[in-house]
Amino acid sequence: MKKRLLIIAGPTAVGKTDTAIILANKLNGEIISADSMQIYKHMDIGTAKPTLEERKGVPHHLIDVVKPDESFSVAEFQKIAKCTIDELVLNGKLPIIAGGTGLYINSLIYDMDFTQSVSNWQLREQLQKEANEMGNEFVYNKLKDIDLNAANRIHPNNLKKVIRAIEVYYETGDKIGDFSKDINQNDEYEFFLVGLIRDREELYNRINMRVDNMIEQGLIEEVKKLLDLGYSKELVSFKGLGYKEIIRYLEEEYDLDEAVNILKRDTRRYAKRQLTWFRRYSDINWYNISNYSSSEKLAEDIIKDFEGHFSLL
Repeated sequence: MKKRLLIIAGPTAVGKTDTAIILANKLNGEIISADSMQIYKHMDIGTAKPTLEERKGVPHHLIDVVKPDESFSVAEFQKIAKCTIDELVLNGKLPIIAGGTGLYINSLIYDMDFTQSVSNWQLREQLQKEANEMGNEFVYNKLKDIDLNAANRIHPNNLKKVIRAIEVYYETGDKIGDFSKDINQNDEYEFFLVGLIRDREELYNRINMRVDNMIEQGLIEEVKKLLDLGYSKELVSFKGLGYKEIIRYLEEEYDLDEAVNILKRDTRRYAKRQLTWFRRYSDINWYNISNYSSSEKLAEDIIKDFEGHFSLL
């Protein structure tokens, strides 16, 4: 019998965490975070990590997994998440996957085997050095020469993905796949996929307020503390939204108002990219939170559809 999952996806600041917690309390569930930034310890404010009080007694998994200077891949997420799902199901709990990192969600609902992942550290380091010396565009142009389709999907400044695509090409002779195509559903699970959205103006206002709240809650102090602990600003963990902007403020590249405005703008752009990703799913069930008078009403509708989905199987 396939294991049942409830998956809550959507753009940043839409309300995934609150919705997942309400559903977990009503459905005897526990939450597995699908957020690629909340895996880092000591990075709480900038990642919008729910506090213990906000979790309302609901256990959360895949939060605070590694230190900021430790690597963590989608393959590692998949491995830990699958083990956690097995444990929850065994204990009669409903696994609720909640987060906005599309690749993490893909790794569970699709048959993605990472055991044969190729790597070429020498090439990776060479490309990183070239990017440092000649800029990201120089390396991006190399990708354009060998895999234009991948270059069209990947932003020039997403250096990690650009390098990965080049690495796969030179190691295998194949072009890196688009995970939205040519993949089969994972037959271990039967899932109900929820997509949360709000009216655009409301979502953008929530994003802006979230950034303001992060500053008030001490985001600047959080970044300072991490740097004082000896963590390098060049770490992957510091490339996340909220951290790189504050670092540039601390280095006096721009003032606080400019840093905040850039963070708000880039977070809105990130939300748009997340929506583009999730709209690829043909089996997603969309709920516009702007149309609901309360979170309880939203939860009622999701539960009704969730139970109806499984009653048809």
